[in-house]
Amino acid sequence: MPTNENPLTSGIKVVTSTVGNTAAGLTNTVGGIVGATGRGLGETIEGATGNAGKGVARGVADVGNGVEDAGRDVAGAVKRAGEGR
Repeated sequence: MPTNENPLTSGIKVVTSTVGNTAAGLTNTVGGIVGATGRGLGETIEGATGNAGKGVARGVADVGNGVEDAGRDVAGAVKRAGEGR
């Protein structure tokens, strides 16, 4: 079935989609690593200090989770942009 799309436009969409998907994947990976690291550090701090360090431990874990969530949101937006949506 013939398409009315300019070959140059079609090529640009493929490149943009590929770059967007790659950037989204990397952002998701980094966000996941930071989130997991934050949770791990939080557990370590809480385990080492008990109730005395519980607030700090939860704060560290929450920051890691926040970065992970933000990375997921950015990755989704980048992926949608790369797909032209």
